[in-house]
Amino acid sequence: MSDSATRVELSYPADLSGWGRDKIDGSPFRAYLRKTHDTAAPGDVWTEFVGVGCCGDTLDFPLRVESVEGGPRVTEDTAFVYTEREACGVAGGWRVQSAAGPTE
Repeated sequence: MSDSATRVELSYPADLSGWGRDKIDGSPFRAYLRKTHDTAAPGDVWTEFVGVGCCGDTLDFPLRVESVEGGPRVTEDTAFVYTEREACGVAGGWRVQSAAGPTE
């Protein structure tokens, strides 16, 4: 049996914005995950970020590893799939970059 993960299921919080969901679903973000994580194990929490647009900063949010098929090692062939989990207070969308947005 190989020590490479063939498939990793990651969950994102229900309150991740539509913008954030679009970004994490793209191939650049998936490639970023493959380059920045050497291993994956159920229960791991990865604090990640996505840009919020031309005038904003970044939106930090937690991805949690729900399951891993194969071994623990993340490689360029590892596939990532997503599922939604309970909200955790992520403040996303265009409000994050406006005066009405979060201040923390």
